[in-house]
Amino acid sequence: MTSTNAGTRVSGYQAIRYGPNESVSAPNNTAALESQNPIARPGDFILTHSSGIYGALVRFGEAIRYWGRDKPFARWSHAAIFVNDSGDIVEALGGGVQLRNVSVYKPTEYVVVHLPQTTPPEDREQAIKFAAFCLNDRYGWLTIVSIALCLLFGGKLSFGVDGQQICSGLVARCIERIGEIFHEGDPWHLMPADLAKHFDVRGTDTPGRAPHPQDGVKSYSMIGGRQH
Repeated sequence: MTSTNAGTRVSGYQAIRYGPNESVSAPNNTAALESQNPIARPGDFILTHSSGIYGALVRFGEAIRYWGRDKPFARWSHAAIFVNDSGDIVEALGGGVQLRNVSVYKPTEYVVVHLPQTTPPEDREQAIKFAAFCLNDRYGWLTIVSIALCLLFGGKLSFGVDGQQICSGLVARCIERIGEIFHEGDPWHLMPADLAKHFDVRGTDTPGRAPHPQDGVKSYSMIGGRQH
């Protein structure tokens, strides 16, 4: 498949947009032989849309901070990171941190942010090891409350619970392990729009239909804590 937007390059990163019914290729996918775009490798990540009231609330909150010239960054309400060569992603949703395949996002728009080609394999490995470590974490609802209070009142007091993740915070904490520094704030407290701003990711055209949170789940958070 081909993308509808060649994307941008920021500090060696490359962002490529895929519209509804388009798909990024993974190394173990036969479509990779036909694609002219970079393939998705472990450590690369996506920015996309979450569905329902939650996604709308995320975008509403992001619009408080990102408006005017920065308004396009508030388009994104979800993030997930690739963890293998088959297109599997780890992501934090309302039910917790889970594993599924990027193919569930084919009906909607997403952008793949590819790590610099010079990223050492061991750095990618560090990122995906942390994602796997968090696979049984719960969703960080308290972190969402903290972000909302900061947006509404402009405070700098951040709070959350260890062993809980939000989607963009999880991705940022993974990418931090390859050496990326986020000046937008502490990685665990970042919104999808913060990642979009950092990597200059802008969406275009129709967003499509976001998948249900339980579609295609391979592994998900359960009572008992993190995997070790």
